[in-house]
Amino acid sequence: MLLGGCSISYQFSGTSIDYTQVRSISIKDFSNMAPLVYGPLAQRFTDELKDKFVRQTKLQMLRENGTLDLEGEITGYELTPQAVRDDGNKALAALTRLTVTVRVRYTNRVNPDKDFEQSFSSYKEFENSRTIDQVQEQLCREIIDDLVNQIYNATVADW
Repeated sequence: MLLGGCSISYQFSGTSIDYTQVRSISIKDFSNMAPLVYGPLAQRFTDELKDKFVRQTKLQMLRENGTLDLEGEITGYELTPQAVRDDGNKALAALTRLTVTVRVRYTNRVNPDKDFEQSFSSYKEFENSRTIDQVQEQLCREIIDDLVNQIYNATVADW
């Protein structure tokens, strides 16, 4: 008795990369040009961006002159009051929003029509019962993750 089998395999990587033409990416260090500076932000952002492309694509990471090239800077790190509550004779902010903005220059040496220079922003809010020092680490982690996903989707994912 012979047994036959058939299997279908699906793989979803979330990219639209033609690996026959696009083989490498270079991501330069993003500098922090924001008026307010959180020391570890630029290095963590750059590292997470590189990690995303290494984990989710087959592209070789180069120091420079990749088929795809990303560079830019952190241009905004802002704290702004949001929800206001009345505390007797004075109004106090109940929430504060931390917003990080990154300007990105993307070069696609195979398809220059896809080149762009664009700003990406992400924010998280926290209650004013906590200080920025208490929440900054966690908020930055979440914001970086969101920014990296936005940039990844804008560059190699055709959604």
